[in-house]
Amino acid sequence: MVGQKWKMAVDRTKVRRELREAVVDLQERGVCTAAKWAAEQLVGLKAADGASEEEGTKREGNTDAYLLARTYFDLREYKRAASTLEGEKGAKSTFLRLYSRYLAGERRKEEQMLEDGEACVNEELEGIEREIQGAKDPHLLYLLGLVLLDREKKEEGKATLVESVTRYPCNWAAWQALQEVPQPPTVGLLPDHWMTQFFVAANCLENGDENERGLDQYTELQSVFPNSEYILAQAATAHYNLRQFDEAQNLFELLHRKSPHRIESMDTYSNILYVKEAYAGLSHLAHSAILTDKYKPETCCIIGNYYSLRTQHEKAVAYFRRALKLNRNYLSAWTLMGHEYVEMKNPEAAIEAYRRAVDINPRDYRAWYGLGQTYEVLRMPYYALYYFRQATKLRPGDARFWCAMGQCYESEELNMQDAALQCYKNAESKGDREGIALAKIADLYRKRGDYEAAYLYNKKNIERLDVDGVCNADVVQTLMFLTQHCKGTGRLNESEVYCARLLDYGGNHREDAKSLLKEIRLLKIHSEKEAASEDVDDDDDDGDMSMSD
Repeated sequence: MVGQKWKMAVDRTKVRRELREAVVDLQERGVCTAAKWAAEQLVGLKAADGASEEEGTKREGNTDAYLLARTYFDLREYKRAASTLEGEKGAKSTFLRLYSRYLAGERRKEEQMLEDGEACVNEELEGIEREIQGAKDPHLLYLLGLVLLDREKKEEGKATLVESVTRYPCNWAAWQALQEVPQPPTVGLLPDHWMTQFFVAANCLENGDENERGLDQYTELQSVFPNSEYILAQAATAHYNLRQFDEAQNLFELLHRKSPHRIESMDTYSNILYVKEAYAGLSHLAHSAILTDKYKPETCCIIGNYYSLRTQHEKAVAYFRRALKLNRNYLSAWTLMGHEYVEMKNPEAAIEAYRRAVDINPRDYRAWYGLGQTYEVLRMPYYALYYFRQATKLRPGDARFWCAMGQCYESEELNMQDAALQCYKNAESKGDREGIALAKIADLYRKRGDYEAAYLYNKKNIERLDVDGVCNADVVQTLMFLTQHCKGTGRLNESEVYCARLLDYGGNHREDAKSLLKEIRLLKIHSEKEAASEDVDDDDDDGDMSMSD
């Protein structure tokens, strides 16, 4: 009763047991602040009999200090978590203490970068490395691997992470860290475990020309994990990387129906909708993402793509910047922001954005390609060529990059026609979807006077244009060359066919085609008369020979 003094008789052993149960129960249900309160009371409880407390801890698994530290960790109070575990023994407590120090250092590094605008380092790294050097626990090895990578000890970090996943294969975070090293380990160094297939498949998607192999890996994994949203998202991403946009869209739509509140990977889905100019679909996806989690980096990128499609580039940049405030290492936002600055005719800002992207992930071929395009706009072909080469090394099967290199070699500054020709031929052999290569090859052969080679490639090009159903100036130009060349080389029937097609196009081309068609038909008549005359002469010669006999 209020105002009345009373004394509570407490069985501390029972209270301790109830509080320990409460911490675990509340954590499991996500009620983190209540779990933290219960853990603080647990640690603040007057000590019971030492033997019984130690026995209870052994039976229940975790110390009171660990339970409290875990509640602090869940609430991202990393320094409190680390200090709570000072003096605690055991691999689990040691890992949580040092991992908390690591994350506290990462947070401080980000804060300093925002304050100073300069690159900073995690000041906890050296101390953590010193303390766990030589560890055997797989989780401590994972943490040591992260520290070594951050300290630019790449090979040592890679070896440590391989040891970690070998000892404990189901830590996906360790596999992800391995993906980020410049040269990921070969399969022979990895454990004979089903998790290795997940790693191999994910790594294939990072390597430009291995997406088909990655897709095969995910198809196999899907037979074991048929309901995995992760595998479905990765398969869709593989199709996107292969520029199979219809297949990718179908899989992403299936994923969105299965999990309408999923944000992860939906930024890639928005890229597909952007490429296909699906205004309604992108608007719906952006609205759905806002209702789910307005302040996720992926949501900001989806909205940025929506504004970009509507050519509201300033708003798009604002949302990409917002995504980067939430996650400075969010690769897609840097690359997409670079694209926007190109559209806004701001090449300096575009270059800075693309450079940030390749600093985060040197295997991001889109950012290298973006740098090349930007320097090409600035009429700096030597720089552009360097960046296009980097993109081509990462993705040698992408015809776009070979075409881009060819255009650099063709530029007035370089004027290296042979190198340009070889690049375009490489592009054509890689399945040039944009149809740039064939026309370029034909034009280069025409310029060097090899008209027969130009004829062969123009013929291939018109066949491609017909299959694609294209009706534009390129078709007219190609038909005109074929008409003139066939006329000049005596292929009059073929020339007539090409010329007749030019009549379907309006403007001056139609009038030119009419004149050409008359010439071709006159030439055909003349040619037929000559052929008939030759036949008569041959008959006369045969008659003379028979009379002499």
